[in-house]
Amino acid sequence: MAREFSRSRRVGEQIQRELAELIQREVKDPRVGMVTVSAVDVSRDLAHARVFVSRFDDSEKIEETLEALRHAGGFLRRELGRRMKMRMVPELRF
Repeated sequence: MAREFSRSRRVGEQIQRELAELIQREVKDPRVGMVTVSAVDVSRDLAHARVFVSRFDDSEKIEETLEALRHAGGFLRRELGRRMKMRMVPELRF
């Protein structure tokens, strides 16, 4: 029997994969550093997504990293919309 997965969970997993690639290849801000996207929680109405990140190289600079990701949030959201072809892309909260 097939497992039941909610749409918000599937969208969250897809956002996690796409964000990891976008942050690694497209974000040029040096404050971001070595970041991995650990999880994404998407609300049931797909309007908001909480993005959980961890930093490998220096965990003391996590606030700088979060500020850089918040600054790049509009760009990341636009690129997610292009790649995932969603009508409404969730607002990203890091």
